[in-house]
Amino acid sequence: MKLKTIFSTLLLVFSLSFLGIMPQFAANAATSSDARVYIINPADGEVVPETFTVQFGLSGLGIAPSGVKEDNTGHHHLFVDVSNYPDFTQPLPTTDHILHFGGGQTETQLTLTPGEHTLQLVLGNFAHIPSDDPVISKKITVYVQ
Repeated sequence: MKLKTIFSTLLLVFSLSFLGIMPQFAANAATSSDARVYIINPADGEVVPETFTVQFGLSGLGIAPSGVKEDNTGHHHLFVDVSNYPDFTQPLPTTDHILHFGGGQTETQLTLTPGEHTLQLVLGNFAHIPSDDPVISKKITVYVQ
């Protein structure tokens, strides 16, 4: 009987600690009502060469690399020619159209084929998951020569 009580107590402690940890792991990027992500350069409608610099802007929150869990921070993901969003309750996938900047980068050199392309930023948490109220930039269009 004593062994059963010890086992039950250990199971209860483990279950409670597990439940306490899981919401923290699954928690999305912290947001505030004034959080805003935006593309500094290029401008919407700008004509750009095949290789050009994209600069990311963020206000109301801070930048932290992926894997670093710090309150009120996240890191950038650049959507290139994305018309349908992936599931924002899951980590953003890495594709040719969803670029991750998990090192905390705030700009990148992008090479695109000539023609019309759209760019949009999405902020993700330490595990690449957008917040419950996603912080998403305005989608801009660039024209690559």
